[in-house]
Amino acid sequence: MKMNFSELEIRILGSLMEKELTTPESYPLTLNALAAACNQKSNRDPVMAVTEPDLVRGLEALGARGLARLTTTGGRVPKYCHSVADNLRLGPPARAVLAELMLRGPQTAAELRARGERMAEIGDVAAVEEIILKLLQHGPPLVARLPRQAGRKEQRYAQLFAGMPELPEEEEPAPARSHSPAGAPVRVSSNQRLTEVEGGIGTLREEIGELRREVEELIASFQ
Repeated sequence: MKMNFSELEIRILGSLMEKELTTPESYPLTLNALAAACNQKSNRDPVMAVTEPDLVRGLEALGARGLARLTTTGGRVPKYCHSVADNLRLGPPARAVLAELMLRGPQTAAELRARGERMAEIGDVAAVEEIILKLLQHGPPLVARLPRQAGRKEQRYAQLFAGMPELPEEEEPAPARSHSPAGAPVRVSSNQRLTEVEGGIGTLREEIGELRREVEELIASFQ
């Protein structure tokens, strides 16, 4: 499967996956319901304005990939469902994590746990990390680990349906303030600041280099 999905395809597929788990009583979705799901202002980043003709084009593209289809279930009104469970062999917890990444962009494991619980019983952060590992090891990989942002301890993860996301430019970490035991500010020399900045940049470069190697492996697996 080529990971070159459009933003529209990702939004449609993520919305179908979400609604199957959150409102199973109204799933599969009509075009009108799917439009409302894609254009939600909550739990969406970015907010979109998708029309029914857009949906038809996106559903046709997903159908060609074997990930969405028209179903005869539910009467005369055409309804649509996804085929991720069958074609990608993903259970509800993995689909919930993946749908969150598709609908809201890169997130940490803790954010995915908090937000994904509305769709499926995921467990603790360690359980989310296990799910992410399986998605990383999927053939082809469905998510990627992003470089740790300056000033943040937690790493974020991104879905790969549109390919590898653009990497942020290297940021120089702000030098830490030093304080005396009494709380009075202590002057930090320019050399000390430079050493701290250089050390932080070196760490970031190592992380970027590691991620670039992962990207090369991902690209090789898609070819």
